[in-house]
Amino acid sequence: MAIVSNAEAGLRVARRATILQLRAPGLNARELEREAVRLVPSSPLPVVISSRCDIALAAGASGVNLPELDIGIESARGLIRHGLIGRSVHSVEAARRAEIEGADFVIFGPVWASATHADAAAVGVEALSRVAAALRIPVIAIGGVTQERIAECHAAGAAGYAAIRLFE
Repeated sequence: MAIVSNAEAGLRVARRATILQLRAPGLNARELEREAVRLVPSSPLPVVISSRCDIALAAGASGVNLPELDIGIESARGLIRHGLIGRSVHSVEAARRAEIEGADFVIFGPVWASATHADAAAVGVEALSRVAAALRIPVIAIGGVTQERIAECHAAGAAGYAAIRLFE
């Protein structure tokens, strides 16, 4: 999963990813909608929008990824009836809760230290392995993922990985 901040970046990296997540916390709702409306119909890949069910719906996105402290999965499912709903989590307990609430996938981490989230402590590959073993839904590793660490993510049981810098 390539995490991108605008449509241009998403289209540029689409050939190297399997899904795109539009995440642009610096943009206001109107600016984010503009990027989503540009990206979604042009992307050869599914696009999920970070945190904004309304914008995902308006743009016709494949779904939404919700931060751990965002609205509940059940509330999001009421809006995004048939789309993907993911939850970013930082512990096995939060991952289990997301699965029970109906998430389609979780993004777990940061597995390694990450320059884009320098304030978050790395949880390590063992924690990723515990989360992957505890869930039936796909677990996506995030945080400090490099080309050299992809195999380690898969060996720990992750279905895939998400990254910002790896796709830049």
